[in-house]
Amino acid sequence: MRDGFISVACGTPKLRLADCNYNAEQIFTMMRAAEKAGVKVLVLPELCLTGATCGDLFYQDTLLTGAETALSTVLEATRNLEVVTAIGMPVRVNRKLYNCAIIIQSGEILGVVPKTNLVNRDECNEPRYFSPAPAGEPFIVDQFCGQTVCFGAHQLFWCTEVPELVVGFEIGEDLMAALSPSVEMVKGGATIIGNLAASSEIVGRSRFRRQMVTNQSARLQCGYLFSGAGEGESTSDAVYGAHQLIAENGMLLAEQRFEGGLLISEIDVKKLCCERRRTQTQGGEELDLAGTAFSLTVSETKLTRYVAPMPFIPERQEDRDERCREILLMSSLGLKQRLEHTGAKTAVVGLSGGLDSTLAVLITGLAMKMLDRPMTDILAVTMPCFGTSDRTKNNAVILAEKMGATLRTVDISNTVRSHFKDIGQDMGDHSVTFENGQARERTQVLMDIANQTGGIVIGTGDLSELALGWCTYNGDHMSMYAVNACIPKTLVRHLVSYLAQDNAEEDEELRDVLEDILDTPVSPELLPAVQGRIVQKTEDLVGPYELHDFFLYHMIRWGSSPRKIYRLAQYALGDQYSADVILKWLKTFYRRFFTQQFKRSCLPDGPKIGSVCFSPRGAWMMPSDAKWTLWQQELETL
Repeated sequence: MRDGFISVACGTPKLRLADCNYNAEQIFTMMRAAEKAGVKVLVLPELCLTGATCGDLFYQDTLLTGAETALSTVLEATRNLEVVTAIGMPVRVNRKLYNCAIIIQSGEILGVVPKTNLVNRDECNEPRYFSPAPAGEPFIVDQFCGQTVCFGAHQLFWCTEVPELVVGFEIGEDLMAALSPSVEMVKGGATIIGNLAASSEIVGRSRFRRQMVTNQSARLQCGYLFSGAGEGESTSDAVYGAHQLIAENGMLLAEQRFEGGLLISEIDVKKLCCERRRTQTQGGEELDLAGTAFSLTVSETKLTRYVAPMPFIPERQEDRDERCREILLMSSLGLKQRLEHTGAKTAVVGLSGGLDSTLAVLITGLAMKMLDRPMTDILAVTMPCFGTSDRTKNNAVILAEKMGATLRTVDISNTVRSHFKDIGQDMGDHSVTFENGQARERTQVLMDIANQTGGIVIGTGDLSELALGWCTYNGDHMSMYAVNACIPKTLVRHLVSYLAQDNAEEDEELRDVLEDILDTPVSPELLPAVQGRIVQKTEDLVGPYELHDFFLYHMIRWGSSPRKIYRLAQYALGDQYSADVILKWLKTFYRRFFTQQFKRSCLPDGPKIGSVCFSPRGAWMMPSDAKWTLWQQELETL
């Protein structure tokens, strides 16, 4: 429960039609198993205490009384369990019969929620037996299983210890309604919706059901638990597949069919609340719904859900390829528009032979193709200096030649020496001035060449570098259009790799040089090379970009705290990095992120690619003098 993770489960017990005592035993046995597994919210299928396919037996008082007696048995057997459980059963109220979800905890009924939208198609004829939920506010029903309960749709159940945990329930077809009860519940503050269902299986229905559940969780920015009926339901005219789904904000966390038993995952309610505050897409006035509070013992939730170690990178190859195609198209379209609007005669790119400048020049090439302009309109400028290695210099030259770009080599060594002499900088002093002097000279060269040729300078810096401030202010920090500014370093690598494979058949030499660039250590090459080799490796200095991109994603995209990010990083990347190493670079990340905001406050234009972006024109607004004291204090407790 700490950090907002709530262990939830869908459960489908094996049942016997109309054998309520047997079903009660299966239910409380499943509840005990859920409690033992640390589950806090459990959703069981629709009408699971009797069976959903009892047909005209629902007219029999014996069955209805038996269901109430069986519920009393469940309540008595689970008095020592704090798992909040939704059980489906028929309920008689005011001379009508309702298909209901009974919400129980520790032997107490928290509320009774009737189904609003009844099904009348195929093998299902609910209006034959049940009435829809009465309109209006929930009301009190006396002496239901010996307790006074709240009866009605649109009830909420909230946890006193975790304010973000607010649960609502709907039943089966309610999900399909144009205005489902869950919409009203979310407006009232619900972060988790449970659906007790008894949907039969036909070919293709599971896919539709999966789409509905994931889409509803995305539309309402909630966790959604769908628990379908399974073994024991009548198969006279249909088969029930025990389809269980757990989704969160559009992402399917867990699923199983034709198995029954428990399906467990964790819903991150803090993450959901952060997303709602950020987007405010729920809109309108919040509803004041009836509800009941419940209490839970706060404990550490064991994580079983998947946490991507590289959150910016899709897992499946086909998804990665699709992501790469889309990003390259968006980036090149953005640059195409800028070149057209400015009437630029050239696109000037500082080509170092490193990953970022390689991606920038490749995107520029794609934009030129869209404009039906020759590759010679790309001015690829190499500017060797004290730290330039033979490998990167040669790769830059080969890349420019294979693309057909106009290559210019400007050795800035003498200019930088003269500048250092002017300001009294000792050549043996390899401090930040020694490094930044080279970076700023390179930017000046690029800007002046752009002026000479009527062009614009294409920025090469990426999102990860901007997060860390790993760029020279008014050096590589500045350009006239920054095509990589919203692309994290881990994704840069995949984009270049994708283009290498895309060119494999057309140009083997181009593929080879791109693959060698991919194998080259990331480096600013600002310290003197030794025997023509790189001595300055970025990830040795500021930490692995794999970790920094993980920190960046969870901090910016989801507003996660340092403690939560540290926990998630250990869970997702603990087999690659020790806890001490993760904490070391997490502290570095926060320190640099806060102290380097001034560089992000004046960034050039560049196309927004994903949900994490640092454009000061709306994507990320943060004062340059914000203190990181609170984050630092939390880090020191880890």
